[in-house]
Amino acid sequence: MGDLLIGTKKGLFLQRSGETSGPLLTGWEVFHAVNVGDTILAAANSAFFGPSVQRSADGGETWERDEGLGLPESSGLTLERVWHLEPMDGRLLLGGAPGCLFESTDGGVTWQVNEALMTHPTRERWHPGAGGMCTHSIQRGADGTLYVAISAAGAFRSDDHGAGWTPINQDVAADFLPDDPYPEVGQCVHKLLVHPAKPERLWQQNHCGVYRSDDRGDTWERLDKNGLPSDFGFPIMLDPSDPDSAWVLPEDGAGNRVVSGGRIAAWRTRDAGETWSLDSNGLADPAWTGILREASSFDGEAVYFGTQSGSVYAREHDGDHWTELAAQLPPVYSVEVWR
Repeated sequence: MGDLLIGTKKGLFLQRSGETSGPLLTGWEVFHAVNVGDTILAAANSAFFGPSVQRSADGGETWERDEGLGLPESSGLTLERVWHLEPMDGRLLLGGAPGCLFESTDGGVTWQVNEALMTHPTRERWHPGAGGMCTHSIQRGADGTLYVAISAAGAFRSDDHGAGWTPINQDVAADFLPDDPYPEVGQCVHKLLVHPAKPERLWQQNHCGVYRSDDRGDTWERLDKNGLPSDFGFPIMLDPSDPDSAWVLPEDGAGNRVVSGGRIAAWRTRDAGETWSLDSNGLADPAWTGILREASSFDGEAVYFGTQSGSVYAREHDGDHWTELAAQLPPVYSVEVWR
């Protein structure tokens, strides 16, 4: 199984060669972390110092912060939190709240805001979810198409490298908007992924259902009315070698936000969401916990997720059980494979 970067409420932990070390960045909430070669980058937030991107080139021994990360004063917006880092073609993309996207071409030292998303004509219809108006999913198709998902604004696609953004929310429900349950924007996407082997196929776990698109998000098919115990959840995980395979981790609805039935239970589809089967061998039961939107990852060997009760689990694609890799950590905010 792969090595992992584990972001928590109380710093960053590393899972390497079967051993867990940390915490690094003590005093910071690490919402997400990635590596670019030997450099670790963390989207870290502090009640005292605010949001930042932290960089370490020596395995976490020392850290440097970004220079002047923030939104232009002319926007009238204030950067509240940073959520997700995505390395892409020698640059870095960063998602934050309120509904913003940044790009860095110098390894995360300086950042430029994406003007097209910040000034999107539908922004007045965006609203913060329980975690704020966060840009949490940043994906790229094989043709260079970019995707972002924002809670609660919906999913957007750019066919021109971020110069413009088209809402892609057709057929995706927003049940919390009873006057217009299928709006152009305003959906609460919890996680959106592009399948690496079939880039026209997108998956999303939404506040109101699980969905798949086979046309780059132009239309969506709902997949949760056929066996899943709940339409609500946060992460979704894929098998990069099998476009029809995915895992979700259902939770009781928005008012409770704990694993359904008081048990950590993954559900898997092998037929693109036509059917789902319980895949919980090795997972804690009972367990009154939850799994956050960034707290899952996958690679060619396995899928991984972490819980708010401080455990990290892994399952090999061709295996039949989950293994607990770490326990008694602070609440897990993110899990990312060391690339």
